[in-house]
Amino acid sequence: MRVDANYRFIAAYQEVNARVAQRQQALGLYVSLVVSLLAALVALRPGAGADRLPAEWLLLGFPVAALTLALLNYKAERAITNLRRFLAELERLDDAHADLPSYNTDPRWASGANAARRFHDHAATLLAAGGLAVGWGAGYSIYPERVLGAPGLLAVGAVLGALALVLLAVTPRFHYRPAP
Repeated sequence: MRVDANYRFIAAYQEVNARVAQRQQALGLYVSLVVSLLAALVALRPGAGADRLPAEWLLLGFPVAALTLALLNYKAERAITNLRRFLAELERLDDAHADLPSYNTDPRWASGANAARRFHDHAATLLAAGGLAVGWGAGYSIYPERVLGAPGLLAVGAVLGALALVLLAVTPRFHYRPAP
């Protein structure tokens, strides 16, 4: 038995909503990770034997968390774009898009949705940049000698952090655009 296009449309929109929710959850996950890393840095500050612990390695957690946020954001965006292409195909069945308002085939609606989603992308980029700055700033202020004594760690962290910020900044390029 064939599944009616309406049911396919409804199912695809439910999946789009799930992906949008996943993007929001990724922001919450990122904030939780950054706060946890900051708490660990402060808890391990010098004194009471904490000098022997490699606390500077916690600094790598900040760019790893930012990169994870960027990858999850990218994954959700690609899934949303794919689903919206599918929805656009369904809206075009029997040229329905010519008679009915069509969210995924009419560029006016699609560009409005993309403009709204860009705010999420900007918020994620700012959040990652802020998390990196606060995390590395706290690490340097608590452990200046140890941080400066680990140039390889600094380089890896800088590369991962920059990669995360670039990926977050270019994610809007992958937003859905209706076919002409």
